[in-house]
Amino acid sequence: MDDLIPLTGLFAVAFVAATILPAQSEAALVGLLVLGQQSVVLLVIVATIGNVLGSITNWLLGRWIEHYRHRRWFPVSDKALERATGWYGRWGRWSLLLSWAPLVGDALTVAAGVLREPFWSFVLLVTIAKAGRYCVLAFVTVRLLAS
Repeated sequence: MDDLIPLTGLFAVAFVAATILPAQSEAALVGLLVLGQQSVVLLVIVATIGNVLGSITNWLLGRWIEHYRHRRWFPVSDKALERATGWYGRWGRWSLLLSWAPLVGDALTVAAGVLREPFWSFVLLVTIAKAGRYCVLAFVTVRLLAS
């Protein structure tokens, strides 16, 4: 049971980091990797699932943006959303491979909802991006710990 607490915390931080509140899922993942009490693969999977589900929340907000856009809690500023929509318009769905990036990543996931990106391709590309980031971070962390 005690093993579930860090995993639940990592999931929650990763989810929140992709949605409305600032959070550092990378720091949470590295901290748990340093502790070494859970499988590296399990930690990467949990962080990825949480972060992808947070991005799906953004996609859903984008689908109904006109209802929520000017609410104070909305995760993306008008300026960031316009910039992301421009990138999305230029690069299409492939821009979602940058959904892991700070500042623009969340806006891209909202823009994908606004521009009606099909759910299946959204989830696939965002999962590749988010999992890739966590895999690289885990690899670097484990290598540094081993040296």
